[in-house]
Amino acid sequence: MAMSTNPNPLRVLLIGSTGQVGHAWKSLLSAEELVAAPAREEVDLSQPEFVAARVQEMIESCQPTLIVNAAAYTAVDQAEQEQTLAFDINARAPGALAKAAANLDVPLIHYSTDYVFDGQGQRPYVETDPVAPLSVYGHSKLAGEQAVQAAGGAHLIFRTSWVFSAHGQNFLKTMLSLAQTRDQLRVVQDQVGAPTSAHLLAHLPLQLFQQLKGRDDPRWGLYHLCPTGQTSWHEYARYVIERARALGWPIRVKDDAIHGISSDEFPVKATRPSNSRLCTVKFEQATGIGLAHWRDGVDEVLDDLSRAA
Repeated sequence: MAMSTNPNPLRVLLIGSTGQVGHAWKSLLSAEELVAAPAREEVDLSQPEFVAARVQEMIESCQPTLIVNAAAYTAVDQAEQEQTLAFDINARAPGALAKAAANLDVPLIHYSTDYVFDGQGQRPYVETDPVAPLSVYGHSKLAGEQAVQAAGGAHLIFRTSWVFSAHGQNFLKTMLSLAQTRDQLRVVQDQVGAPTSAHLLAHLPLQLFQQLKGRDDPRWGLYHLCPTGQTSWHEYARYVIERARALGWPIRVKDDAIHGISSDEFPVKATRPSNSRLCTVKFEQATGIGLAHWRDGVDEVLDDLSRAA
């Protein structure tokens, strides 16, 4: 099957439709554009030895013009004890998926993370900076990137950070819940990055894909993608709570009771990078798209949650 970009109509095979990014893709696509969104048991990424054959069957059956892999093992601390499972889902299965896609000449969109870096320094990371994961999760996501690249097919890989949405579980929703029940909160203040909405991670990759002009287009490859601006988890929490209070949420915790703490004061099994800043110049130059501030995405999700409450 010959690959075509700027497909009319667009036909997407979506893996991982129940997660935050997958749900955003489902919301973005029409029923005609989303030709298949298999359940987890239909394409079980924890069994990578079966992924290639199953995906090949689905490609031949539904004839997609794009495959999106929005599935991932994201339990960062649990991955320290479940290394094999993390690598199966985040590395081996994406590699098998990418091979099936390459064999049938269908382009693939795949997602990765800021956790491929060690978080040293203060400047935003560019795509060509040396990688040095600090955790099993980070190593597994890096291996997934490399497996997708090694498959040799047309692909777009997006490294991102601190994903949130109105769907699923995430830091924003956790802070919103705790703020209504706790008198004090303690939030890490020495890790810096950009909270990224799942909507952005579906909408903008699709825009780049639709700009591409065939297999020889030089814009295929790896990108960093997140909003503009930067913040700490502590300041992020304070902003979420401040905005929620303004929207009428029954916030219990007072502003001066949201305390910033060091990473050492909040021990976890997996080490996080202190610097999660990602430089998005490559994406902006490739697409001509200007990125919004992270607060804009937070405001949109809080508005959605308020309307649904």
